[in-house]
Amino acid sequence: MTRAPGLLFGGRARRRWIHLILGGALAMPYVLVGSVIVGPLTGVDDVFGSLPLQLGSFAVGLPIATVTSLFPLTRPLEAGACRALCGIEGDVLAHGPARTRSERGRTAAWFTLHLGLGGILSGMSLAVPPFAVFLMLLPLFQGLRDTRLGMPEVLDHGWALALCPVAGLAMLIALAACAAACGAVLARWAPALLGPTPADRLAAAEARAADLAVRNRLARELHDSVGHALSAVTLQASAARRVLDTDPEFVREALAAIEDTSRRTVGELDAVLGVLRDGDAPGTAPAPTLAADLDGLLRRTRAAGQRVTATVDTGPAALPPLVSREAYRIVQEGLSNALKHAGQPVAVRIATADGHLDISVENPLGACPAPRPGGGHGLRGIADRVRLLGGTSQAGASGGTWHLHVRLPLKGST
Repeated sequence: MTRAPGLLFGGRARRRWIHLILGGALAMPYVLVGSVIVGPLTGVDDVFGSLPLQLGSFAVGLPIATVTSLFPLTRPLEAGACRALCGIEGDVLAHGPARTRSERGRTAAWFTLHLGLGGILSGMSLAVPPFAVFLMLLPLFQGLRDTRLGMPEVLDHGWALALCPVAGLAMLIALAACAAACGAVLARWAPALLGPTPADRLAAAEARAADLAVRNRLARELHDSVGHALSAVTLQASAARRVLDTDPEFVREALAAIEDTSRRTVGELDAVLGVLRDGDAPGTAPAPTLAADLDGLLRRTRAAGQRVTATVDTGPAALPPLVSREAYRIVQEGLSNALKHAGQPVAVRIATADGHLDISVENPLGACPAPRPGGGHGLRGIADRVRLLGGTSQAGASGGTWHLHVRLPLKGST
């Protein structure tokens, strides 16, 4: 009982009532069209002077409303009204227009139901409250009783007159109950009639998966480029500080390498942030590739005091662009791991064989800490890149040496 007032007169009930009144307002043009048809058929000029003819006009207008609901924008407009007034979560209702025959049919059924219930309740909302107020005031004002207004003779009895306020209040409560029931019916059927189809849900899931893939790719790019740059700059600055008074030439080379690394990383960061802002990055620096940027990567790494030997038994310019780009990031991460763990010298080997690009990076473990279970973010990023290209990767320690070996297919990499 304590919940009854809230169910009938609470905020949600009032919003749903407004939603029904909106349906009645939308139904009015169709009722007028129906009256134009019913009037000549019955030979009555004033259709709205007769309740049966009003109901007949309403019945004729509803099928016309069903036909007009086939317009594509009906579904998003009705779904928006449901979200705002019926208290329905947005994800269970479709956002786009109806495209298939099934979607249009369900939208037409919803539109007809909304206008049908809304029209009936709007008529009740116009007629019942004034009459209920009249009954509640009838015992208080003799002038109202004298007008009669077609009231039954039973009201001449005192007991009937005393029950008039109770009857008026009961009518208002009954109207609120009807509005709450009709609003609950619409809220119950809205997800079924305005909800997304399996095709809509599949398209939404694909869009979310694509967005997640882009975010993961950007996270890998940021980790590999910025992480490597920070490791290299840290070691370069540390090495320069140690020999600041004894080897000025090395300090100049280290500072130049820091400047070059920072400038390049800022360009790569701008490119990634451009993708985040605009979906693409027109006019920003292209992603580094093995063909164009391997020499610079090796030079910057050596400037940090790392001894690196590189053997390239292939022509990087002949590699597919995607393989060249991902291979650069893989080599960069391998060198970054070596920089972090101070394991040197580092041996890098890049070669092609049997339609595959083989990349290996090896360095002594030195004093580096034991690998964390499952590897770090860099190794996971390498594994993700390799998996997307259909290749294989192996990483681990053996005989005091850290090995990273990656094999990428050259064919089919688009």
